[in-house]
Amino acid sequence: MSKAPLALVTGGAQGIGYACGEALKDDGFRVILSDVNAEGLAEAARTLGAEAAIACDMGDVTAIHAMLDKIAAEHGPLSALVNNAGIAMPGDFLDYALEDFDRVMNINLRGVFVATQRVAKTMVAEGIEGAIVNMSSINAQVAIPAIPAYCASKGGLMQLTKVAALALAPHNIRVNAVGPGSIDTAMMAGVNANPEAFAMAMSRTPLGRAGTAREIGDVVAFLCSQKASYITGETIYVDGGRLGLNYVMS
Repeated sequence: MSKAPLALVTGGAQGIGYACGEALKDDGFRVILSDVNAEGLAEAARTLGAEAAIACDMGDVTAIHAMLDKIAAEHGPLSALVNNAGIAMPGDFLDYALEDFDRVMNINLRGVFVATQRVAKTMVAEGIEGAIVNMSSINAQVAIPAIPAYCASKGGLMQLTKVAALALAPHNIRVNAVGPGSIDTAMMAGVNANPEAFAMAMSRTPLGRAGTAREIGDVVAFLCSQKASYITGETIYVDGGRLGLNYVMS
């Protein structure tokens, strides 16, 4: 009996990453979780029943290749890659530190390129018609001045998704992205705890509520499935209608 297809989810210790792993597992994938938070990662992997858990800093190119070497040697080739790991590092634009800008770009954009290129090479060599999904954001389209590096990284990720999709289409490897809006995760905890900030966020969300991590995970799982076999190079925004709104709702 052949093994179930294998998927890697980076930033999988909690929130959206964990939900992606959960949705992929429900769809029949063997799931490997990766995260820089080794302790949280181990607990998440136990709870999920993951195939494996590998601690990795996605801003470290050497660590990315070491992780993928380990996966190849111990678990076999990937059929799906979910580039979910990311950081924001907010700060005032005029005083924003170059080191912080570089750190965000290294994880959110360079690390995605490194992992995507490496995994795609293996897919091509193995004849795997796989799927790669990048975690973008509505901030690929709309900006927030307090997170300059994050916005820049997600804008770059939108184009990287398109470039990779075009480059890999001859091999029937699909590359897409998912752009969350306001999602009820730890990243939104500060907004949730402030009634005025939460009301403002919801005033820009036509569906009038925050999304759940699993709602993002389900879209990721769809894009990794054969149900999305004719979709590539796209960013699907899961934002409760926010990007379509040109005014603040009362």
